[in-house]
Amino acid sequence: MSTEYFIALDVHVSFCEMAVVTKLGKLAKRLTCPTSIPALVEALEEVRRPRRLTFEEGPLADWLTRNLRQRVDELVVCEPRRNRLIAKDSDKDDPLDAEKLAQLYRGGYLKGVHQAGTLERSLLKQHVGFYHDRVRERVRQGNQLVAQLRRHGVFVKVADLLDAQERRAAWSRLPPNRILHADLDRLLQVYDVLLRQEMEIHQDLLRGARREEPVRRFAELPGIGWIRAVTFYVYLDTPWRFQSKSALWRYCGIGLKRRHSGSGPMNSRLDHAGHRRLKDVLLGAAKSAAASADSPFADKFHYWTQEEGLHPSIARRNVARSLAATLWSLWKTGNKYDPALVHGVGVKALSRNRTTIEPGRSSLGGTGQKSPRA
Repeated sequence: MSTEYFIALDVHVSFCEMAVVTKLGKLAKRLTCPTSIPALVEALEEVRRPRRLTFEEGPLADWLTRNLRQRVDELVVCEPRRNRLIAKDSDKDDPLDAEKLAQLYRGGYLKGVHQAGTLERSLLKQHVGFYHDRVRERVRQGNQLVAQLRRHGVFVKVADLLDAQERRAAWSRLPPNRILHADLDRLLQVYDVLLRQEMEIHQDLLRGARREEPVRRFAELPGIGWIRAVTFYVYLDTPWRFQSKSALWRYCGIGLKRRHSGSGPMNSRLDHAGHRRLKDVLLGAAKSAAASADSPFADKFHYWTQEEGLHPSIARRNVARSLAATLWSLWKTGNKYDPALVHGVGVKALSRNRTTIEPGRSSLGGTGQKSPRA
């Protein structure tokens, strides 16, 4: 019977440390090779099959996955946060990190990180991320500009400064200092560039989003515009990654994390380890859907706040979970959005599972998937 080999890479920009261990945990090989596909392929081919490869999620993971997946029998891109404590145990350097990672892989202790299946999907995901980064940078630059003006008693909004007349009026209230005016002009120029880039990327993103059939169905939901729809689409990549709604909610940063010990109560808290960008998208969509007219999600929000007496932030999180579950269901089934079906799973079923929450925690039984109180 052939020996199985577990290969781990500690990846850096200029070089990779490779460690190969057998199924019995014996270190079979250790080497350093350049971070290039030909060099890595050559190093992998020197290890007999069956060979399994792992490396941690990072900036190079997507590129390495696309080029090395066919060279091994199994490839796992693992979650680095789960390996951090073990990696810090005893001595630490790149060869030891690679060997520890290979041993974790052999023992089945690694948590895989999903990677896009095609280059096109990966590029669309990068484009969506680039758009959100531009928005964030533009907002940061605008806040910096407004803060500088406030230091001199000029209180305006960034949108007002885009008008030439409003900008001259604001500048006239500043101290007559050449350096101050020059610095503020530079800040405003950078803001204008970022705003123009954001608008250009927004148009490109809309064209790309409308070409994706699931995104067109997502955009029919209240609170889900084209940008939110395509963001949900690219960061989940496939609906088959999750076995349950609770797993989806936890990945999106709106789920619950349970804690229980001995005969004590089952405590449940929000899981803050989820995807921050998806969390922002879903909570923003929940806020918009709750404020929309003639929407089943607005009805849910009203029921939870008025009838159940929940705090609006908790009710919005419940709406976000309902939106995420609806998007997930539409993606899996290929159906179109039907408001009647959202009502069908609605508030009465959830209210039967109501629980009492202490500040910062809730007491749940079962899986915690249906509680409206967190």
